[in-house]
Amino acid sequence: MSLVQNFPFFSIIIAMFSGILSSVLNSRQARNVSLAAILITTAMSWSVFQYCLGTGGSYTYMMGHFPAPWGNEIRAGVLEGLTALLFGIVMLLSVTGGMKHIFQDVEESKVNLFFIMIDLMLSSLLALIYTNDLFTAYVFVEINTIAGCGLIMIRQKGRSFGAAIRYMIMSQLGSGLFLIGLTLLYDVTGHLLMSPAKEAVRAIEAAGSYEIPVLVILAVISVGLAIKSGLYPFHSWIPDTYGYATPTASAILSGLVSKGYIFLLIKIFYRVLGQENVIASRIVNVLFLFGLAGMIMGSVHAILEWDTRRMIAYSSVAQIGYIYMGIGLGTQAGMVAAIFHMFTHSATKALLFISAVGLYEVSGGKKDFVSLRGAGNRNPLAGVGFTVGALSMVGFPMLSGFISKLLFATSALQSPHKMMLTIIGLAVSTILNAVYFLRLVITLYARPKRKGSTGEMNEKKGDIREADKTENRNAAETLPGKQHISWVLGTAICGFILLNLFLGMMSQPVVQAIANGLAMFD
Repeated sequence: MSLVQNFPFFSIIIAMFSGILSSVLNSRQARNVSLAAILITTAMSWSVFQYCLGTGGSYTYMMGHFPAPWGNEIRAGVLEGLTALLFGIVMLLSVTGGMKHIFQDVEESKVNLFFIMIDLMLSSLLALIYTNDLFTAYVFVEINTIAGCGLIMIRQKGRSFGAAIRYMIMSQLGSGLFLIGLTLLYDVTGHLLMSPAKEAVRAIEAAGSYEIPVLVILAVISVGLAIKSGLYPFHSWIPDTYGYATPTASAILSGLVSKGYIFLLIKIFYRVLGQENVIASRIVNVLFLFGLAGMIMGSVHAILEWDTRRMIAYSSVAQIGYIYMGIGLGTQAGMVAAIFHMFTHSATKALLFISAVGLYEVSGGKKDFVSLRGAGNRNPLAGVGFTVGALSMVGFPMLSGFISKLLFATSALQSPHKMMLTIIGLAVSTILNAVYFLRLVITLYARPKRKGSTGEMNEKKGDIREADKTENRNAAETLPGKQHISWVLGTAICGFILLNLFLGMMSQPVVQAIANGLAMFD
């Protein structure tokens, strides 16, 4: 076994050990350890991706070298390596881009706790990507939930506590359903490793027994992970969770956490229950309809919001709907489109949250539309970053969102019964996306209104309406052009823009890698 084949296991252990180490370090040291862990694990993910791409296959790593069914396994292939690599890049840029606000929003004595949560989140995401054991997946699902809750409530404000409680309740509901599904699966198959479980499911299918229990298992696991990933109508926790956390936490929670759960669901579909059984059960039709509903209703809610943080959060509901719509098409092309959109949304939504930080800083800490008038002129780089993210979500050519929608449209042609609904859903959702995103982009470059009407903003003094009086009571008024973007935030925004352009203009190798990785799942 070559050294590279050990990297998935090393990555998970390094991230977990970093969390343990950060618990006895001060805030600055914990920050350095976390950044080092993210850099090292991202480099390892790149090595795993290149290794699997070169060999043209996947491999399993037996922990303790005990074979199935007694041992625990890690599995790595092209798709796992690519997903871990992208997640590492997004997490690195999200942490660096929001670094200033981590130290501003979190008490000094608790900053190291914040980075412990970051380390645990990184380890859990890597475990969900690489694990070949269902119970291990459940354990890290719970670690992910605890870390996410900690990232939300560490600001110690009333709305943050409320958001954390709502997040915990919904997450535990999803986790409970997922655990029930795993328990039933173990009762029926006698296995928790994915490959032996799939062989047992095939034997059950051939014998024609346990058809109803397998259907129940499929439904319970799908609903559980759909709740945890925020599929409409299980989305009620998303606006507060993404809207009231620190910028780094919002970027990670919206860009990565829900995608980890969706990636696990895709693995279970392919590597445990069998994609052909999933399609035959018609569960994909249910996911397809809920995905379409999310695409439309998430955008409608976003249009009605005047708090831009909540608007961006509701946009995530719509984008998660896109992913489930692609899964619901029940074709290989639809699954490729869904996974590519996972990558698109991870890179773009994190860009929007991080860029919004720079816009809020030059708008007195306010987040409403009126207060953000002209913010793109006061902070040009943040304005460009937000504009790129918004145009990507709308589907502007050369950006990753355009490729996602193109893949969804072409994959719909392979599903005649769902083609018309898919095309109509894409068209309506794109129009709605344009309404609220382009409205905000235009606002960012509009001239601030002079004082004299309700809710208007004085051009010199920055007299702007508060969107959230509780949170912004102590925010300092900022004169136009007074505050400049930090080089760390600027670097993160530029990195996200380049990542978005890469996914948009160099999409073919990525799409091919996704297709090859899915083929290895079988």
